[in-house]
Amino acid sequence: MPKLSSPGAPIVLLSLVLAGLAIASLYWRIPVVGHYVAPHRFWALAIAYGALLLGVLSRRL
Repeated sequence: MPKLSSPGAPIVLLSLVLAGLAIASLYWRIPVVGHYVAPHRFWALAIAYGALLLGVLSRRL
Protein backbone atom coordinates (compact mmCIF):
# COMPACT_ATOMS: atom_id res chain seq x y z
CA MET A 1 0.00 0.00 0.00
CA PRO A 2 1.47 3.41 -0.97
CA LYS A 3 2.20 5.99 1.68
CA LEU A 4 -0.21 8.90 1.59
CA SER A 5 0.79 12.53 2.06
CA SER A 6 -1.09 15.77 2.34
CA PRO A 7 -1.42 17.66 -0.96
CA GLY A 8 0.45 20.91 -1.42
CA ALA A 9 -1.19 24.32 -1.32
CA PRO A 10 -1.26 24.83 -5.12
CA ILE A 11 -3.10 21.52 -5.65
CA VAL A 12 -5.63 22.34 -2.94
CA LEU A 13 -6.15 25.82 -4.39
CA LEU A 14 -6.58 24.44 -7.91
CA SER A 15 -9.15 21.90 -6.78
CA LEU A 16 -11.05 24.49 -4.74
CA VAL A 17 -11.21 26.88 -7.67
CA LEU A 18 -12.39 24.20 -10.11
CA ALA A 19 -14.98 22.79 -7.72
CA GLY A 20 -16.14 26.30 -6.80
CA LEU A 21 -16.57 27.26 -10.45
CA ALA A 22 -18.50 24.09 -11.19
CA ILE A 23 -20.86 24.58 -8.27
CA ALA A 24 -21.25 28.32 -8.82
CA SER A 25 -22.18 27.71 -12.47
CA LEU A 26 -25.33 25.98 -11.22
CA TYR A 27 -26.63 29.20 -9.70
CA TRP A 28 -24.94 32.14 -11.45
CA ARG A 29 -23.57 33.06 -14.84
CA ILE A 30 -19.79 33.24 -14.67
CA PRO A 31 -18.52 35.87 -17.11
CA VAL A 32 -15.10 34.64 -18.27
CA VAL A 33 -15.02 30.83 -18.04
CA GLY A 34 -18.72 30.15 -17.57
CA HIS A 35 -19.27 29.28 -21.22
CA TYR A 36 -16.94 26.30 -20.78
CA VAL A 37 -17.57 25.27 -17.18
CA ALA A 38 -21.38 25.24 -17.27
CA PRO A 39 -21.78 22.51 -19.91
CA HIS A 40 -18.85 20.50 -18.50
CA ARG A 41 -19.67 20.73 -14.77
CA PHE A 42 -19.19 17.04 -14.10
CA TRP A 43 -15.74 16.97 -15.69
CA ALA A 44 -14.65 20.10 -13.84
CA LEU A 45 -15.56 18.41 -10.54
CA ALA A 46 -13.91 15.16 -11.65
CA ILE A 47 -10.68 17.00 -12.50
CA ALA A 48 -10.79 18.86 -9.17
CA TYR A 49 -11.10 15.66 -7.16
CA GLY A 50 -8.61 13.88 -9.42
CA ALA A 51 -6.07 16.61 -8.71
CA LEU A 52 -6.62 16.11 -4.98
CA LEU A 53 -6.20 12.37 -5.41
CA LEU A 54 -2.91 12.85 -7.26
CA GLY A 55 -1.79 15.28 -4.57
CA VAL A 56 -2.46 12.71 -1.86
CA LEU A 57 -0.83 9.81 -3.70
CA SER A 58 2.23 11.72 -4.91
CA ARG A 59 4.79 13.24 -2.55
CA ARG A 60 5.95 15.86 -5.06
CA LEU A 61 2.59 17.54 -5.70
